[in-house]
Amino acid sequence: MSRTIRIRKGADIRLKGRPTAAVVDAPKSAVYAIQPTDFHGVTPKMEAKPGDRLQAGDVLFRDKNKPRVAYLSPVSGVLKEVVRGEKRRILAVEIEADGADGFRSFPVLDPARASREQILEALLEGGMFPFIEQRPFAVPADPSDRPRAVYISGFSSAPLAPDMSVVLAGRLGAFQAGVTALAKLAGPGGVQLGVRPGDDTYSGIEGATATAFDGPHPAGNVGVQIHWTQPINKGEVVWTVHPEDVVAMGHLLTQGEYRMDRVVAAGGSEHPAPGHYRVRLGARMDALMGGASYSDRVRVVSGDVLTGTEVHPGGYLGAQHHQMAMLPEGKEPKFLLTEGWLSPGLDKFSLSRAFPTWLLPKSKEYTLDTNNNGEHRAFVVTGQYEPVFPFEILPVHLVKSILANDIDGMERLGIYEVAPEDFALCEYACTSKMELQHIVREGLDMLQTELG
Repeated sequence: MSRTIRIRKGADIRLKGRPTAAVVDAPKSAVYAIQPTDFHGVTPKMEAKPGDRLQAGDVLFRDKNKPRVAYLSPVSGVLKEVVRGEKRRILAVEIEADGADGFRSFPVLDPARASREQILEALLEGGMFPFIEQRPFAVPADPSDRPRAVYISGFSSAPLAPDMSVVLAGRLGAFQAGVTALAKLAGPGGVQLGVRPGDDTYSGIEGATATAFDGPHPAGNVGVQIHWTQPINKGEVVWTVHPEDVVAMGHLLTQGEYRMDRVVAAGGSEHPAPGHYRVRLGARMDALMGGASYSDRVRVVSGDVLTGTEVHPGGYLGAQHHQMAMLPEGKEPKFLLTEGWLSPGLDKFSLSRAFPTWLLPKSKEYTLDTNNNGEHRAFVVTGQYEPVFPFEILPVHLVKSILANDIDGMERLGIYEVAPEDFALCEYACTSKMELQHIVREGLDMLQTELG
């Protein structure tokens, strides 16, 4: 029986448009894309060129700094274009799908009997390492490392999050194979699986130590789960993997196919048909919009609403994203007495008790737009971060040490334990409108550069 850890700090932002449990096959995209910018710190070196015919699983590019790590085509077709930005930076590699679903064949392994070296090579050749993240620094893992443990957060607590029992339905066999393989790669900490109390989705999974986390968002963040089980110390490395990527690893090893299917939670108050949509990695975002069109009154977000990115017409689902949302843009003027700061706020969500809605049932859902409701102000100590930051870390002091480029201070204050997503709620709560996720990302990058 798993132990239960109660997370008391945090907040659940209850948005309208929660995805239903129905799974819909999304329309197939004519063009798919792998975006190197989805993988932080990767410098792509192209191996395929425009006009090349590809099978799903063929190499598109490799990481220049880790040449063993390959990034593969999710579909069969023709490499249409390498989209470049400023200074010829590669923004996307587009593949025009042929609809044939042809797959490159990989060797089949039994994860229970294969050696660590065999599994490592199979996952490298099969393009799985881009989907293994390393902590500290929240970057793609280095295959030369031996991680202390591998962590899998078996649920998401973010707003409009996918239901993992729906996402993994019919795929638990591949998930088990992936867990068995990861256990061979992990160090003494083994595979750690975070679950919700009472959730039996993973009840039959062997080879992983399950820990239940009860509480509000960000209880589902893997960083929170690492912190409350075995925090990361300087010099240690931990790997983290999303459950769907564990499934992909299991399928690669047992079936010999690079099959990067996603069951994406699509929702939000502006989504015409919230639900779970089955797509392939790299699909166009409009395949997940339920037939809606882009509008300047609606923001389309790839990822969750706290950490995701805005997608414009013609854009693609992020490679690390397993949900999307459609929210109203906050462009409309708000009259003081009806919707502005002088209104009674009878339909407004707040982390404080500024509005009387905190008296309403916890089941009430809200329509929130993208308006910041303010502008950048002086960064002062307000006490707003601590109630939503479930780490035994001083968040304001850590952020200020990053802004001051104080490496010793960052290390003392626990920067090795955090990733930008862990500050998303703090950023939402911040009266000073500080871009905390961006600040933390810069701090991690600076520290990684300094440490080599």
